[in-house]
Amino acid sequence: MSIAEKLFRLKESGTDVRTEVIAGVTTFLTMAYIIFVNPTILADAGMPKDAVFVATCLAAALGTGIMALYANYPIGMAPGMGLNAYFAYAVVVGMGVPWTVALGAVFISGCLFVLVSVFGLREMIVTGIPTSLRTAITVGLGLFLGLIALKSAGIVAASPATMVTVGDLHKPGALLAIVGFLLIVTLDRLRVRGAILIGIVAVTVLSFFFGGNTFHGIVAAPPSLAPTFGKLDVLGAFHTGILNVVLVFFLVELFDATGTLMGVAARAGLLVEGKMQRLNRALLADSCAIVAGSALGTSSTTAYVESAAGVQAGGRTGLTALVVALLFLACLFISPLAGAVPAYATAPALLFVACLMLRDLAGIDWNETTESIPAAVTALLIPFTYSIAHGIAFGFITYAALKLLTGRVREVRPIVWLIALVFIFKYVWIGA
Repeated sequence: MSIAEKLFRLKESGTDVRTEVIAGVTTFLTMAYIIFVNPTILADAGMPKDAVFVATCLAAALGTGIMALYANYPIGMAPGMGLNAYFAYAVVVGMGVPWTVALGAVFISGCLFVLVSVFGLREMIVTGIPTSLRTAITVGLGLFLGLIALKSAGIVAASPATMVTVGDLHKPGALLAIVGFLLIVTLDRLRVRGAILIGIVAVTVLSFFFGGNTFHGIVAAPPSLAPTFGKLDVLGAFHTGILNVVLVFFLVELFDATGTLMGVAARAGLLVEGKMQRLNRALLADSCAIVAGSALGTSSTTAYVESAAGVQAGGRTGLTALVVALLFLACLFISPLAGAVPAYATAPALLFVACLMLRDLAGIDWNETTESIPAAVTALLIPFTYSIAHGIAFGFITYAALKLLTGRVREVRPIVWLIALVFIFKYVWIGA
């Protein structure tokens, strides 16, 4: 029996090494864009871009490696889209929290996630949150990402009269971003693997000819991780009193990870009677990656829905994930290329992901206003307050209040009351 067979039980899952390797490469191509996007976003929070690039690759490789060897699922992991934007633009830029303290909040949320996974509380929390609010958080994140993408591309700009307005569409960045977005959507529709990555690379190449960008090569020794490694300020996070920040990180991590894991496992045919046999192991891999990522110097790591592409290519075991982890490690040596990617080259990828996240709107029951109105409030306030925390807070408060006022108290689970009361206490006694 080969080592691969012993570790991953390939025959039992109806697969082989060749299929798993191809699936791993496929998954990597669909999620490799994060090594360009994440450093760009966190650099806006004042973090050293080169160090974040290294932290992104290492966190992705570590989390995916744990998923491979401990949980034996074909699921890739990396710093999550939406959470990195919340970290940079809402917490650091919007609230003025130092990025070291924000990393401390990520660490705390990761530790909470570990406890929830160890003690099996995940199912109680997830099932206690209404589906409408869970959906609304995803949609709100999509709208938030869309706003950030359009701003990064220069298509939307600030206006003292109308708050937002159209940007200068004659600038090369805006035009190249539009071209990149159309290219990504077209390639995705044609089922071209790595459509997002191809779009980012294409716009970056065009930027050397039309955007005044400078080429510094492709391969080099990995940059130093020292500027971000171990810089998280956990005590500062406690002293700053950013309870709502930790709560938002925790809730989004919980819903995102659980939903992605279940969805990819279902597509791979790995569910037994609708359940994942090793779900707690997968969640532990996720939570450990969050804790490790915060120490390395990046925002929350989570399971990637793009893993479904690898599953579609035949991936069924952790060997697929192991291939993804090894490819992320190999990416450490392409830092010059990553550093040359302009913000308007990653903006189309953000906008495409944002558009996909809006699909969940179809799952809301719009005829039941005690469900749909809180969902709409959540989704709208996330971009309009430029804060995921405020959007979630008003959504939970509105949900609890409407159920109470319409005599439907029994429909509200205790966890919803608890979260709503925490946010009410925060607004009344601490302020916004």
